[in-house]
Amino acid sequence: MTYVITSLCDGVCDTACVDVCPVDAIAGPVDIDELRQARARGESPDLTNTQLFIDPDTCIGCGACLPECPVAAIFEEDDVPAVHEGAIAANEAFFETR
Repeated sequence: MTYVITSLCDGVCDTACVDVCPVDAIAGPVDIDELRQARARGESPDLTNTQLFIDPDTCIGCGACLPECPVAAIFEEDDVPAVHEGAIAANEAFFETR
């Protein structure tokens, strides 16, 4: 079962989920290392309209990312709330353009 990151991640991009993903299925439009370095320097990058995504072709459905998300933005694909159903296509589309 594939996991999906919803727009609840928008503006947060905590990256804790990235650390625990055993197959490196999580990425975003902002370089993760650069984001972490900025935070380490005490900077607060503007992440408005920015979120992380899970590659549905790479995700192995282990669920390791789920408890790491501080804003509960990650769901199993079949459990994505109706209000966030567009996130399934958004995650797929993000990786189609990479």
